[in-house]
Amino acid sequence: MTTHPAGATCPVLQPRAISAPVIRATPWRWALALLGILSVAVGGIGVVVPGLPTTVFLMIGSWCFAKSCPWLETRLIRNRFFRPFLVFMEPGARMPLRAKIISNAMMWLAISASCGVFFARGDWVFTLPVIAAGAVGSWFIARR
Repeated sequence: MTTHPAGATCPVLQPRAISAPVIRATPWRWALALLGILSVAVGGIGVVVPGLPTTVFLMIGSWCFAKSCPWLETRLIRNRFFRPFLVFMEPGARMPLRAKIISNAMMWLAISASCGVFFARGDWVFTLPVIAAGAVGSWFIARR
């Protein structure tokens, strides 16, 4: 089995058997491939534009490529510019403790600011969903 540069095995890179069926090009596959290319383009722009997320768009592109063109997914994962953003997609990848602490601290700082704005405007009803979403986010980060 071929290994990924990060060390994980990748069955996509395996040579196909001679009798393997040919994947048919359907409009759905073309649409997914186009959506994947657009997502990677937006993710690439997000690398240099502050405030525009990168990882989310790369994950969407990777999913689209996995469903439509596996060789495009392989190229995306092997790309030296995008590899740091996709490292957590590898099976068994763990989030470093420092990253967990920083992400939780920044998330709760933003939640506190949002709740402060809600209280100042008199929209205190919205604070409970924001705090609940933050608790779910903290739980998810702790699990990684």
